[in-house]
Amino acid sequence: MSERKSAAAVNLSVFLLMIGVGLIVALLPRRIMNLSASVADVGILASAYAIPNMLLQIPVGRLADRFGFKGFIVYGYLLCGLSGLLYYVAKAPQLFYWARFLQGIAEVPIWALAPALLSLQYASQKGTVMGRYNAALHGGLTVGGGLSIVFAGVWTGSEPFLVFAVLSLLGGGIIARFVENPAPRPGASVVVGKATASAVTARIRPTNITVLVGITLYGAEYGIFITIVPAFLISARGDAQWMVGSFFTLFYVALSIAQLFAGRWSDRKGRKPVMLMGLAMAGAGIALFHRCASPAAVLALGVASLGMGMFCVSAMAF
Repeated sequence: MSERKSAAAVNLSVFLLMIGVGLIVALLPRRIMNLSASVADVGILASAYAIPNMLLQIPVGRLADRFGFKGFIVYGYLLCGLSGLLYYVAKAPQLFYWARFLQGIAEVPIWALAPALLSLQYASQKGTVMGRYNAALHGGLTVGGGLSIVFAGVWTGSEPFLVFAVLSLLGGGIIARFVENPAPRPGASVVVGKATASAVTARIRPTNITVLVGITLYGAEYGIFITIVPAFLISARGDAQWMVGSFFTLFYVALSIAQLFAGRWSDRKGRKPVMLMGLAMAGAGIALFHRCASPAAVLALGVASLGMGMFCVSAMAF
């Protein structure tokens, strides 16, 4: 019962947080371009998030193995709330960069440690529980993206950033109240400070390295989708904000759907075929994107998004 309660709390928290992220992610490229009049600054905004997020994954993971997952996840939500408040008061590009930098730090435990916690609690159903978590995550992004379209003509300034801050803090409170750290599995050795020989051997297997390379490319593609693609739709195609919001909504809907069915499928059929099919669909969608007019281009990106979701959940479970 406690495991089910923890899983429900983890999924609800990330759903609420990502509603806030969905509200602001479509707003950030246009806001930074209005302040700086440069598409290049959208890339800087992406790097401000990605660099700390990348550098802290391994150190935070090691600390969580030693001290437990829950505290780090709670702090992640609290830092997200702080970044939302910084977005809310920002009037210059530099403050947006710092807020994005802080958000990059904050989301390390949310993206990495929460699925690890669930995989320990549900070791025999890793693909399924990770799929549900990622579906809740992208479902929140979908709702947030939809709300950004609905309220596009209502909000006059930085209100979405304040909503993001409030939802982040609420999610942290839910984690603190209802989530439990997973108990060590029977027979599993606990190693602090150094890796066992078997763990090192597992890490350097060619298959694992290949999957990690694929995950790296997936991350690059995800970054392009949430930064460069919307900037391209705005600057090169001259699309309206509702088109950008529609792209984000379709992107997250496709990811959510893919996570749900692909996670369970990979538990039953194996990780490799799901990863391969996902990569093939992602490549086909991207190849078609620049050859199509705007509505069809967004649909092509939707196909790519389905493939990305299939690869992501099966690779994580692998």
